[in-house]
Amino acid sequence: MAEILVVDDEIGIRELLSEILGDEGHSVLLADCAQQARKVRDENPLDLVLLDIWMPDTDGVTLLKEWAAGGKLTMPVIMMSGHATIDTAVEATRIGALDFLEKPIALQKLLKAVEQGLARGKAARLQAQTEARLASVPEVVPLPRPPAPEPLAGATVEFRPVAAQPGAAFLPTTGGAPVSGQPGAAIALRDLPLDLPLREARDAFERAYFEHHLAREMGSMTRVAEKTGLERTHLYRKLKQLGIDLSRGIWRRNQSH
Repeated sequence: MAEILVVDDEIGIRELLSEILGDEGHSVLLADCAQQARKVRDENPLDLVLLDIWMPDTDGVTLLKEWAAGGKLTMPVIMMSGHATIDTAVEATRIGALDFLEKPIALQKLLKAVEQGLARGKAARLQAQTEARLASVPEVVPLPRPPAPEPLAGATVEFRPVAAQPGAAFLPTTGGAPVSGQPGAAIALRDLPLDLPLREARDAFERAYFEHHLAREMGSMTRVAEKTGLERTHLYRKLKQLGIDLSRGIWRRNQSH
């Protein structure tokens, strides 16, 4: 789970991004102006910032310059705007912004940019930690390596084959059908809503199917989409159609109980 700050003066944008990123398992902080963004940045170890360019007090590019000059640009920053020019995007990238998203932001572009930004930030932190550890280790003079022992005359080396582990079998229970990918698991026919009309029975099964994967993946829409083979936008629509609650954090809380 990452700590992400969303800075935008439009409340609708803030709420939408908060909902989407919250569904992905991230902790989202919000700011509606540069002054509030400065305060949140100073009080929290942020992993990523989504920063709007046009704001009422200080524009996003100026705030980005301020962070860079003050040594506070320690996290990836993705700029957002619906009216910025190419020159503005280039300037923001030159200062240190990782990416630029044009409003209205497409869902797939947003999630891809966030994923790349978090990966870049993690790699930078690991590199900094490695360099710090290496700098603190005193120089060690290596000892001469002893010669390798020679094999004894007439000695032989025996290789023993390792017994292969038997593959997991699908073991259906009485009156049930095996579930693919779950060794030994089965859905009993008596548990299926067979007495309902076909449409209602299908909806009931799909609701249980997606709730199972949401609980198993702790609410991560990225992993649920991969497991179910659905494109993410289609997955969102399907879950809302089935009436599945996507409240932020509900699946992580259920998993922990």
